[in-house]
Amino acid sequence: MLSGMSQSVHVIRHGEVENPQKILYGRQEGWRLSSRGQEMAKVIGEWSKGLDLGALHVSPLQRAQETAAPIAAAHGIAVTTDERLIEAANIFEGKSFEFGSGVLKHPASWRHLYNPWKPSWGEPYEEQINRMLAAVFAARDAAKGKDAITVSHQLPIWSLRSAIEGRSLLHDPRKRICTLASVTSVHFDDDGMISGLSYSEPARHLLPEKNKK
Repeated sequence: MLSGMSQSVHVIRHGEVENPQKILYGRQEGWRLSSRGQEMAKVIGEWSKGLDLGALHVSPLQRAQETAAPIAAAHGIAVTTDERLIEAANIFEGKSFEFGSGVLKHPASWRHLYNPWKPSWGEPYEEQINRMLAAVFAARDAAKGKDAITVSHQLPIWSLRSAIEGRSLLHDPRKRICTLASVTSVHFDDDGMISGLSYSEPARHLLPEKNKK
């Protein structure tokens, strides 16, 4: 990091995915942005023009790469794919999974639900936090004194934010403050240490009504 310069790493959640059957797609390949998600990505690209951008690091999954494309075009910057920004692993991946869908009522699911603190049904929160922090610091360093953008997924972003803000990792997924195409910004001081965090929703006007809070 350049001496005497503070930075921010803006951690963006991808836009809306084409998923009419409400599948928990997780790390599966081939899930693309919906038409609304593509509009969200364009809004994020416009929003990013206000930054002096030095690095763009992105999850390998298609929906994240598509969200990053307008940012890359706006700045003439290459996309760096970082596996550490990938979605959290989940044993329910590939299943239709909504609250009230019945998945959690099936006895075959119960053996995976014994420890919500870990959580026992997927990648441990601590592992998500460690890899996300490493990815954020790597993006910060790559930006060489400028701001950086990373594009990731809701649960890893929320786990990162919870850790930075000292919040319990046990939570209700419906209450995560991390909407589609939202920006969770991690701010660094002149010594390269995390000094704060802020949150914004540049594409809020495009959110489905049920997702607006």
